[in-house]
Amino acid sequence: MTLPSQFVKSLTQALNRRQVARGVALLDGVADDLGALVPGQPDTAGLLLLLAQWVDVGYRDHRLLDSLLARFPLASRRKLPLDDYLRLRMVDGFRALSVADADRAVEIFDFVLRAEREAPDEYLTTLAHFWKGRALRKKGEYELAFEEIVRARELAQKTSGQAMLTAVIQVHEAWLLFQKGMRKEALRLLTHAESALKATDHWLALGNIESARGRIVRRSGQYMKALDHFDRAIAIYSAGNPNHRNLGRTLVNAAYVKRLLALRMRKRIDAAASRGSAARAAGKTPRADEAAAQRARYQDLSNQAIGQLREARRIFTLHDYAAGIGSVLVNSGFLHLDRGDIDRAAREGVDAYRIGLEKNDHILMARARVLQAAAENAKVDEQLGEDVDAALHANHARHFSDEALELARHTQNRRLLAGACVARGMTAANDFFQEWELAKRCANEAADLMGEGESDHLADDLAVLKSRVMQASGINDTLRGWSEGLLGDKTFQQVTEEFAEIVIPKVWQREGRKISRVAESLSISPKKVRRILRNAGLLGTLHSDAHP
Repeated sequence: MTLPSQFVKSLTQALNRRQVARGVALLDGVADDLGALVPGQPDTAGLLLLLAQWVDVGYRDHRLLDSLLARFPLASRRKLPLDDYLRLRMVDGFRALSVADADRAVEIFDFVLRAEREAPDEYLTTLAHFWKGRALRKKGEYELAFEEIVRARELAQKTSGQAMLTAVIQVHEAWLLFQKGMRKEALRLLTHAESALKATDHWLALGNIESARGRIVRRSGQYMKALDHFDRAIAIYSAGNPNHRNLGRTLVNAAYVKRLLALRMRKRIDAAASRGSAARAAGKTPRADEAAAQRARYQDLSNQAIGQLREARRIFTLHDYAAGIGSVLVNSGFLHLDRGDIDRAAREGVDAYRIGLEKNDHILMARARVLQAAAENAKVDEQLGEDVDAALHANHARHFSDEALELARHTQNRRLLAGACVARGMTAANDFFQEWELAKRCANEAADLMGEGESDHLADDLAVLKSRVMQASGINDTLRGWSEGLLGDKTFQQVTEEFAEIVIPKVWQREGRKISRVAESLSISPKKVRRILRNAGLLGTLHSDAHP
């Protein structure tokens, strides 16, 4: 059966204007007719490409396309006009992108773009650059992805009637600006895109904007503010499609933040327990009700995170989305590790790595190896088993952290590489190896990779590593070397920064843990004092809104 031209025109118009409810109603109204499409009918390839774009907007998922693509075997495609053939290849490419087969997607879009050079269809070329950029982003090739996304946006801006597509492309451009360390520019671009889309019911793009904002502010350690954005994104996605994959992704992000809040809460619990021991030694009775409330809050945050990860996994399973399941496994693995279930964390690391290997997903594989290294280091540091077991676990940690570094270097994800450096440094600094110079080099490389103003969990992990190295190498040896002019390959600014990290915590303790007194005593800004104390692991947060 051939769908009427007016239907195709109306569906295209709804797409261009991002009138999602109208488009969904049109598609639902011809569901049976779609199932009857066969090759040879007029503009069938064009209709399939239009359907792929509606899947991208949030209508159903790639499985809608699978049965239709199956009706176009290679033999029948050879007889198609070039324009129709290229449109079918675009659908193939989008399908590959949807199932996280980024390598195949890039290969297909490259083919289409090469074929379009002679007499380009501007809209098809725009779409090919846009989808190729997203595939490259999934591979962690951010510079190339940025080039493709910018090219797509420039082409869309030149095309009449594509203001909404331009705004959607800008959401992805903002994310890549964020990856380049340009957070303010990214947030401004998201606001600009939102202003164009807010009059539409394009819930997927609007949810993506809130989700991106959450990840951007999370990077600066503003965890409660990040949760607010994630909660808004979850509400937007849920209203549009309560089983959409992007909802699953945002649930993972929210669970991750709750895990970080729980870790901060546990630090306060540990600090309170230490103060309680001191109080009891002095004959005083610490407040038990406050400690119980903190423990309950810690448990509640952990349970909420686990519940959100469970729901995300349900959604990803519905879509048979292996990469999403892998992300759930990594995040739940770290949660179990935080709670002392080391064996379960290790198993989830193995499962996540296997998924990454099957999909050739270097980012997921690297994250899984970091989790596995952390689990093995936990076994070493807790001295589980005999000495021979400690050696086995230590060597496993070294293997996993080395592989995490190698995998991360295949991407342009500097945060991933910084995390792998910290994992390798923590392995070098574990109770078995105690390779302090290697640990110090890893810490320095991680610090160089960290962006300005980043104050999240990675900064906390780096502070722990630097603290271990400092305690082991000895402050006196460091100061003695500096006094003799032995600076190694450090710049004067680096030496000044390390000196501050030694002196400021001591003055802070002497001044009754009052930041204002330290700032006045040393004639430096309170902001710098807070940053140094945080890097030393002595402050829970820099932001008042980061407290749970």
